[in-house]
Order: sequence, then structure tokens, then C-alpha cells
Amino acid sequence: MSISRFLAAGLAALALTAPALAQQPIIIKFSHVVAADTPKGKGAEHFKKLVEERSQGKVKIEIYANSSLYKDKEEVEALQLGSVQMLAPSLAKFGPLGVKEFEVFDLPYIFDNYDELNRVCDGPVGQDLLKKLEPKGFIGLGYWDNGFKVMTANKAIRKPEDMKGLKMRIQSSKVLEAEMRALGALPQVLAFSEVYQAMQTGVVDGNENTISNVYTQKMNEVQKFLSQTDHGYIGYAVIVNKKFWDGLPADLRTMLETAMKETSAYVRGIAKKENDDALEEIRKTGRTQIIPITAEEKKAWKKAMISVHKEMESRVGKDVIQAIYKATGFDPAKF
Repeated sequence: MSISRFLAAGLAALALTAPALAQQPIIIKFSHVVAADTPKGKGAEHFKKLVEERSQGKVKIEIYANSSLYKDKEEVEALQLGSVQMLAPSLAKFGPLGVKEFEVFDLPYIFDNYDELNRVCDGPVGQDLLKKLEPKGFIGLGYWDNGFKVMTANKAIRKPEDMKGLKMRIQSSKVLEAEMRALGALPQVLAFSEVYQAMQTGVVDGNENTISNVYTQKMNEVQKFLSQTDHGYIGYAVIVNKKFWDGLPADLRTMLETAMKETSAYVRGIAKKENDDALEEIRKTGRTQIIPITAEEKKAWKKAMISVHKEMESRVGKDVIQAIYKATGFDPAKF
């Protein structure tokens, strides 16, 4: 075959394969560290369904749950490097990254209920915080709920003083460290995937977490008591690699934003139910005693931890804390 005929054949082959190449879907790897049957896990699947249906094959979402791709210590770095395109890390993760204002969500009892929380996330405070992620190479697409936290341990915890001396697992957060110290507990920073074994072997005595996380990670199998303190909140910011996002066609970005908004509403709608259902499942096992905390008892918990708000002003920003107080009507002077 002459060189000219060879080149012509090659060009013809390329012409035939070009349409097929053009139709290759855009892959979005969505990694997260919790189980598929948690609010975040169900949210990821809901988002995948909406996007793949509406893009008509142009976008494919690959979900990697339960740290199957990256452990929680590694996932944010993977997003920065572009190894994954989308994450929903806990809000506490952004403090160590240098966006310390997000640690305002870790402050104990700064939210009393979901209505207060939603007003902050949907309002100027929540939206301004998402914008602070852009210099780090992320675009914040929305907030997803996990729920309010309880305390678990192998001793009964009814009063703040019952926490004294306990080794309690926390996420990496200076606010959470201060919270545990205010209770006389010893904060232990551990990756989420390591918590069960640490409880089983006695490396930690307990942890603070949402009930759905306690149940899906089987922590209740190695924790004798669960106290319904509802002292803090775990939520997520769904974020995407900025370079990847900016490179998407405008119409696909609009579609993804709409799907994310609808998914955020879906997660918000199921989070409380998932935690309520998990509590009943834990109760049914009979392995863990559930300790309710009355409104009167909760006042003592608030009084014990309210000093953390003042202590953390210089870290998370006094203006951010005051903006949340204004949005929720919280008055620290009452405690």
C-alpha cells in the first residue's frame, strides 16, 4: 500500500471513530466514606439517578461508598488532584484545609433544630461559606444533612460530668477538641473507618456521632450506652473540583446544579427519618441502652459547653458566630 493510500485509510478510520469518541460520557467519580444506606449514601444514589436520566447518557456518575476508593483522610487531597471529581466531606474537614469558618458548624448547641440549621445554610452565612472554598480549588454545590449527634460509650452518660476522663473519638477539628475538653473528656482524632476497631479494642471509650452512622457502622455492637444529647450537628458540603467544573459545557453545569438542588432537598427530607429509624433498630438489638436527655438536663449540657463558642471566636470568626446567633435567635447569655 502506498503512503498516500495508507494515510487515506487512516483518516477514514478516524472519521468513522470520531462520532463514537464524541459520544463517550463524562465520568464523575463521587467518593464518600459512609455506608450506602445513610442519608449521604442515599443522596449520592438519588443524584446519580437524576443526572444520568436528564443528561441522556452524556454524564455518568460512579459512586464509591464506604471508603472503597479513598479513606476520609485522603479524599479531599484526591479531589484537589483531580483523581475524583466530586465529594461530600463533613463540614469539619474544611477547618484543617484553612477554611476555618466552616468549623462554626461544630460548635455545640449552636443549632437546636433543623429549622434553625436550614435558615443558616440557605441564607447569606451558608452561601458565603461555600464561596470561600473556591480559592482552594473547589466549587461548593450545596449542603447535605446527616443529623444531630449523640454520645456513645461503655458507661452511662446522663450528665456532663459523666464524660470526665473518657477517651472520645472525634473528627479532626479544633472546635471538637475544645468541646471534649470542656466536658473533661480526652479527644482522640481517628478516621471514620477506624472507629469500630478502636472501640472494640478499647483504644477509645466512645464517640460522638449521628445515630445513623452509629447503626450502619455497627458501633452499637461495641458500645453499651447511647445518650441522646443532640449536642452538635454533622453535615456535608457537596463539592466538585473547580478545574473540572469550569471545563464542563454550560448546559451540563446548569443541569447538574438543578439536580443537586433537588437532591439536597431530598437528603434534607430523609435525614431525620433515617436517624429515627436507626434508633429503633438499635433499640431492637437490645445491646445498647438508650438514655433520653430531658429538656432540663440539656440545659446543664449547654451550660457546660457554651464556653466553647467564646473560646473559638478567634478561630472561626466572631462575625460568623454572631451572624448565626442573629439568624437562629440563640442567646448565649441564657446559659
